[in-house]
Order: sequence, then structure tokens, then C-alpha cells
Amino acid sequence: MARAPLSRSRVPAWVPASEVRGEGIFLRVSDELMADWEQRVAGSAALAAHRDAYVEFRRNRYSGRVEDTDDPLRGWPGARYIALHTLSHLLIRAISLECGYSSASLSERIYAGRDDDRRTGILIYTAVPDAEGTLGGLVALAEPEKFSRVVRRALHDAERCSSDPLCADRLPRPPHEDFLHGAACHVCLFVSETTCERGNRFLDRRFIVPIDDPDLVLLQGLK
Repeated sequence: MARAPLSRSRVPAWVPASEVRGEGIFLRVSDELMADWEQRVAGSAALAAHRDAYVEFRRNRYSGRVEDTDDPLRGWPGARYIALHTLSHLLIRAISLECGYSSASLSERIYAGRDDDRRTGILIYTAVPDAEGTLGGLVALAEPEKFSRVVRRALHDAERCSSDPLCADRLPRPPHEDFLHGAACHVCLFVSETTCERGNRFLDRRFIVPIDDPDLVLLQGLK
């Protein structure tokens, strides 16, 4: 396949790009809070079910291309990612009711480091090539009082799902059920494919709100 140069000169003075306008909210979760939560859930049956489901999913997806010596958890995002990703979806659904954007217009970026990388953050943003990305409604919700209200509303809504108890009791159970989420469904957590960076995988309400075991909850005591 022949490649066409971008310009006549060896070093082009321009590159293809598009200009977008947008705004967003960045939320950082306390390192101490996250580290304490990771210790509490490390040996839980719920997290073990998520790990086992991922191993089975990877084995099925890369059947014939995965060597026996490969790490079965290669690419596993970790417990921290599941908690932050779930919280992100809850916030997106709550924010969309107040900021003027639909949930499909919002996007997420999860910063969930592992081992020595202790990043713990969520970026919820919108970026479009027209003036709609500068409405200001998203940034306005970042004020402490307003954002606290949004967080509490998101957690309150997550405690109940109209698909409960089926949703609340759900855990990945390979090989009979080929999915990578726990207590999550279209009613309570799923968002559009344009919004979620993982295709609505790695989600579980039980790690954010007390739907079965209170010890699994990240934000304990927050009402």
C-alpha cells in the first residue's frame, strides 16, 4: 500500500486536526479512601467473581491466540477502575438531569492507576465542534454546594433499581453468563455507547451503595 505525503516538504508545517469546544468536571477521589476500600474488597467474593469473569471472557475472545503462559488477567482494569467507573455512570445520569446536556452528549475518562500509579480521578466532559459545547451548565454544577447535591442524588438513585432484586443480586458467573458487570442494567447504570469508554462493562452498584454487603461500599456513611 502506497502512502501519500501530507506536504511537498519533508517536515510539514501543518497536521490534520479539528477544533472542538467543550467543558467538563474533574473529580479526584482521596488516595487514602481508595486504598482503604481496596483492602476491604480484596478478598471479597464479589471481586473474585469479576476477576473470574474477565479471565473467562479473555479466554473466549482470544481462543486459539492466547498461550498457556500468558497472564490470564492481562488487561484487567482492577477493582479501583470498577468503583470509579460505576461512580462515573451514576454521576453522568444525575448530571444530565440538571446541566442542559443529554447523557449521550457527555463522555467520561477514568483515571484509575494500579500498583505504584495511584491516580484516582473521573473526568466527565462534553466536546463538540459547535457552540453547544460551551453552554456552561456542566461547569456550573462543579460548585461545591451544587456538586454535593448531585452526588447525593446519584447515590440515592443507585440504592434502588426497578429491576431489583434481579439487578441487585447479579454477579458475573462464567461460563454460563458472558458479561462483565455485576449489579448494573439499563435502568440504573448503563449509558449510551458514545458516552461509556468501556461499552458498559466493569460496573457494579454494590461497590458504591449498600445493596447487599455494606463493607463493599466505597463512600460509606454518605447520605
